[in-house]
Amino acid sequence: MKKKLISVLLCFAMVATMAVGCGGSGEEENTEGAATEEESSEEETEAVSEDTLFGQALAQVDEDLAPLPEKGTGKKLAAIESTLSNSFWVTMQEGYEDAAEEYGVTIDIQATDSDTDTAGQLDIMNNMLVKDYEAIAVSPLTEDCLISGIVEANKNDIKVITTGNEVNEEALEAAGGYLDAKITVDFHNQGVLGAQYIIDKTGGEGKVAVIAGNEGATQSDARRDGAKETFEEAGMEVVAVEQCDFDAQKAYDAAAALIEANPDLVGITCGNDDMALGVVRALEEKGVKDQVMVVGVDFTEEAKAAIEEGTYDATVAMSPYLMGREGVIIMLKALEGQDVSEVGDSTPMAVVDETNVDQMSDWR
Repeated sequence: MKKKLISVLLCFAMVATMAVGCGGSGEEENTEGAATEEESSEEETEAVSEDTLFGQALAQVDEDLAPLPEKGTGKKLAAIESTLSNSFWVTMQEGYEDAAEEYGVTIDIQATDSDTDTAGQLDIMNNMLVKDYEAIAVSPLTEDCLISGIVEANKNDIKVITTGNEVNEEALEAAGGYLDAKITVDFHNQGVLGAQYIIDKTGGEGKVAVIAGNEGATQSDARRDGAKETFEEAGMEVVAVEQCDFDAQKAYDAAAALIEANPDLVGITCGNDDMALGVVRALEEKGVKDQVMVVGVDFTEEAKAAIEEGTYDATVAMSPYLMGREGVIIMLKALEGQDVSEVGDSTPMAVVDETNVDQMSDWR
């Protein structure tokens, strides 16, 4: 599986640097007679995979996760996300829902009101445990906040997988718990890619800053550290690392203060697009956006529009939709008794800016 995953990552890296697309995933099979709903869904997936970059990535993910689970089993699944006020998580919800419909199962998706409501996220999980869900996919706000809930799920023979954000497995094991599978993302590399973009555009000279999400969250800490380490290795001066809890207003305030204290700042990396767009707004109001490059993560719809408008420099794209799809497939595979212990990272990523944003028009 790892060789296949490397191929799709390399393919999307080429999109980011050379605007070259991947090859298709094979020819669509011909069928006779009236198609069933399942056949129609499969034909639609095949058609998309031949025509679009996103469809090709979807087909690659399905290939990597083969053998795929049986459809039409009616299994009852659940998923826990972060706040749905962020379009990243809304898109991931769509991935969950579409995959559940395709596979003939149900899924209950719930989310917290904010990216920092760890107690609320645990409450959601505890409430789910008293229902008859057979598997739950979780994206923990921090590595420790759901440990007690996972332990209870284990006791009740409910499968638990993580999607993206991870759990402190040493602490989980000490508490007597375990995970059935992990869908991981190389969040550290996302930070590296964002910082490297600024390094390449500035020649590696000048002052930079890092705007991070909430401390203790897997993706936040990894993106922050990846960016900071990459800047420092290139010899750039990191004047500040600000924890802004994935909040656009906090990022706006931090950027306004940063540019006042460092009028010669040349670049800022951000832990997600919401914060990055808050930073862009602050720099525009200060009249200095042209001198400061801003790079985020996620490639949300708002980020795409801002890049197309020329107000936002770049973002590291990943696919929350495909992560949601993977979550459903992995839960069903686990319930069938398939070995899902080595799922790993099958989510492609690429840096998107004005030179290749048109190649990502269908990305989600």
